[in-house]
Amino acid sequence: MPEKKTIERARQDQREGKAPTTQAGEFVREEIEHVKEGKHGVKNPRQAIAIALSKARRAGVDVPPPAPGKAKERTRRQAKRDLEKGKKEGPLRKKAA
Repeated sequence: MPEKKTIERARQDQREGKAPTTQAGEFVREEIEHVKEGKHGVKNPRQAIAIALSKARRAGVDVPPPAPGKAKERTRRQAKRDLEKGKKEGPLRKKAA
């Protein structure tokens, strides 16, 4: 689950009309910080970025799945599922109360 400050920064980017990749960048930053703190045992930075993009999709950021040939079919299907889940119940999709 992303930290509240990460979601708030992504929500701010969304309000400002910034690109989905910019919004997802907040999740990437959080994930890289976790790697530096030793919370993760990722093998390389690409793996941390993939985890962050998955979190961003589930939070409601409109980051498209990887193009055919760029990732495995299983990865693309999972990214599509994450995107659908984020559209339904992501914290960035909820209206601010």
